[in-house]
Amino acid sequence: ATISAHQGNWLESSMSHLAGKFAGIVRVAVPVAQAAALKAALGQLAALKVVVESAAGKSVPAGRRLKLALVGHDRIGIVREVSQVLAKHVVNVEKLETYTASAPMSAETLFHAQAELFAGAGLDARALKAELERLSDDLMVDITLDETI
Repeated sequence: ATISAHQGNWLESSMSHLAGKFAGIVRVAVPVAQAAALKAALGQLAALKVVVESAAGKSVPAGRRLKLALVGHDRIGIVREVSQVLAKHVVNVEKLETYTASAPMSAETLFHAQAELFAGAGLDARALKAELERLSDDLMVDITLDETI
C-alpha cells in the first residue's frame, strides 16, 4: 500500500523466512519526484526494518551466467571456502540457497547449495569446477554455463 500510494511499481522481489525471521528484497520503480517521500514513508513502517538503496543509473556488465549445484558432507567453513574460490575466479553470487539434510542411506548430514552466478566473459568454467572439487574429496559439484548473455 505504501509503495502504491507513492506511485511506485513493485517490479520484482525475493523473500525468505528462516529461523523465525523474515527478510526480503524488493525492486521498485518510482517517479523521481516521489522517491524521497516513499523512502521516508517506508522508514515509518513500525512493523518492518527497511533499508532503501537507489539503483538508478546502474548498468548491467557483459559476462556469463552460471548455475552451481553443490552437495557434500556438512562441515564448518564450507561456505567460506567456496566463496574464496569464486572470488579468486572473479565470480559474483547473485542468488544463493543452502540447506542441510540427512543422507538417504547413512543419515549423515549433507550440505546442499544452489547458486546463480555471474562472471566475466573470460571465465574458465572448467578450472573453476576443478578448483571447487579440490576443496574436498566428498564434494560433488555441478556447474552449468548459460551462454545467453
